[in-house]
Amino acid sequence: MLEHLNAKPTPPSRVVVLGARGFVGGASVRRLLSEGIEVLPLGRDDVDLVEGGAALYKHVRAEDTLIFVSAKAPCRDPSMLVENMRMAETVCRALEERAVNHVIYISSDAVYRDSAAPLNEDSCAEPGSIHGAMHLAREIALKNSYGGPLAILRPSLLYGVADPHNGYGPNRFRRLAAEGADIVLFGEGEERRDHVLIDDVAEIVCRVVMHKSWGTLNIATGAVASFREIAELVAAYFDPPPAIRMTERQGPMPHGGYRAFDIRAGGAAFPDFRYSSLAEGLARVHEEAGEKG
Repeated sequence: MLEHLNAKPTPPSRVVVLGARGFVGGASVRRLLSEGIEVLPLGRDDVDLVEGGAALYKHVRAEDTLIFVSAKAPCRDPSMLVENMRMAETVCRALEERAVNHVIYISSDAVYRDSAAPLNEDSCAEPGSIHGAMHLAREIALKNSYGGPLAILRPSLLYGVADPHNGYGPNRFRRLAAEGADIVLFGEGEERRDHVLIDDVAEIVCRVVMHKSWGTLNIATGAVASFREIAELVAAYFDPPPAIRMTERQGPMPHGGYRAFDIRAGGAAFPDFRYSSLAEGLARVHEEAGEKG
């Protein structure tokens, strides 16, 4: 649950974004700039967090808001886990050298244990993957190193034009269709997940910055759709529509085939905000990508 230190939206003097060249970081930078907020975007070329980033604290000021979104993701193996924790160590050390005004960490819903019931911010954080363990460990490290207002945001699956991962779901399906290839599903595509438009993530980040919010918030729409339904929505934008093929599933369905969210905490934090529906978001992505169909 989030609490706001600024009852009314108030721009900070500056926002420093670690991971500003990435999918979430880049979208957040653009949204903050649109509000006229001064932003210092930092990427790997500016500060190498894995190698220690000894000069990181020199980039930040006491009055700054720091958004930590840098990660090597998805984290698949122990060596990547070590690299990601080195990055967290660098950030924590910098915060100990120079405490800032507000910290926002972009985590992941992967920190939660699988559940047949919709997840909320109080659900058990017991990750079943290295990726989830990495994010949970970084959350704990930040809580132990920084004593100021810390907001932890846990997004569900994301989609948008600039996604660099080509992950299974809207991003991959759209690119396959644009190439004239078949959309290939795992099994029958029956598992149901919550997908969030990247623009909505950036909006939530901006609101957390402006309200100087602290606490934990899931970023999820509260609606689930099967991957088959997503494939059909994507295919409908193309003429002729791509074929949708099913394949034999290798291994069990992730999360037991279902991962839904109770979003009442988000509604309480930002009662005037409404997430884009999957149909609305896919329409926007299709238009922004300029795909022919």
